[in-house]
Amino acid sequence: MIYLVRHGCHSLLDRVLCGRLEDVSLSAEGVIQARALARRFAGSPIDLVQSSPRRRTRETAEPIAERHALGVEYADDMDELDAGEWSGLTFEALASDPGWREWNVSRGSRRPPGGESMQEVQTRTVGHVERTMAEGATTVIVTHAEPIRAVLLHYRNMPLERYGEIVIPPASITVLTASPRGVAARVDNMPVLS
Repeated sequence: MIYLVRHGCHSLLDRVLCGRLEDVSLSAEGVIQARALARRFAGSPIDLVQSSPRRRTRETAEPIAERHALGVEYADDMDELDAGEWSGLTFEALASDPGWREWNVSRGSRRPPGGESMQEVQTRTVGHVERTMAEGATTVIVTHAEPIRAVLLHYRNMPLERYGEIVIPPASITVLTASPRGVAARVDNMPVLS
């Protein structure tokens, strides 16, 4: 079983396209969410805790790992989408960019300038999830909304252009389970708040 967890809130959320900015830390609300996630996973048998290399995901993963007396393993394949030249721009500024609008309606065929395509995100994240599932360890992977969307679109056989149909709030959990019939995904969209 794999739990895909989106990192907790940060102060730039819904205002700035953070992408792979290095020093985006959890806000006070995000710290509360990370502690609540650790409590939520307390009764679950967790073998491994992984995190994207971004600071906000590491800060979310650490309390979960500590609760289970584990370290955090960094998973580069579960990193955020590389937004290239758009990283660090406000959504207000991006709204006037025709390339931004095109990318948001054609995620399967477009890419941010200097960044990576959603297809590339999907290839690396699904590959990582499948390798991790094959190992058989119950794993919590703390990552970002775009990687989680990419994985869900894959397992639901949906095109990348339908990314907007999948809502992944901060501190939400997506559960992936494997069976002989394939991988089933259940999204717990109720963010952990306390």
